[in-house]
Amino acid sequence: MVSFLQYSVLKDAAGVAGNIFAFGLFVSPIPTFRRIIRNGSTEEFSGLPYIYTLLNCLICAWYGSPFVSVDNILITTVNSIGAIFQLVYLFLFISYAERERKFKMMGLLAGVFVLFAVLVFMSLNLFDFSSRQKFIGFLSCASLISMFASPLFIIRLVIRTKSVEYMPFYLSLSSFLMSMSFFAYGMFNWDAFIYVPNGIGMLLGITQLGLYTYYSKKASEAHEPLIVSYS
Repeated sequence: MVSFLQYSVLKDAAGVAGNIFAFGLFVSPIPTFRRIIRNGSTEEFSGLPYIYTLLNCLICAWYGSPFVSVDNILITTVNSIGAIFQLVYLFLFISYAERERKFKMMGLLAGVFVLFAVLVFMSLNLFDFSSRQKFIGFLSCASLISMFASPLFIIRLVIRTKSVEYMPFYLSLSSFLMSMSFFAYGMFNWDAFIYVPNGIGMLLGITQLGLYTYYSKKASEAHEPLIVSYS
């Protein structure tokens, strides 16, 4: 049988792995911002994904804190780092955005902080520990599921176009590995608010990698030169 200490070590190992693999997701917008900085404009790029990801990271970081759940500090670390990345991206986006979009993004960013502050205040003052964990847990679970479901549009696009041009391999791989790590982390900690959304993310990651392998092979076969026999 696996002892409690072994469970703890395995859980922490899975959490650390999840933190490491998450960097693949956190740095994925860097090419976009290189272009924004190079051109001195946000062009047609949207800042909304960074606003939403920031809110998701803040909610999940709060869930992992000792004020809300037990022994989930690695959830707080990964989401705190994610929140810092999103804040940097938003700062750059606002810096290079046109005046109208600049004020809109600043308003949305302020709205995120106000909403999060209200959420923290309510959860600390209106709920006991058990109810607080359920309340924030359901919010973080719903937020994670909606975030993991966002690649469904890309999956439909890949199937329709039969091309993986708009589905970067390393982004899909990082998402799968991170989800798998935190799925294991949640299972070792018996925390459904962690393993359920990450289990869904893991399945979507497998789907993306499967599609990438299938359509990459198809593309390779389509461009393979014909072998002509002169015998």
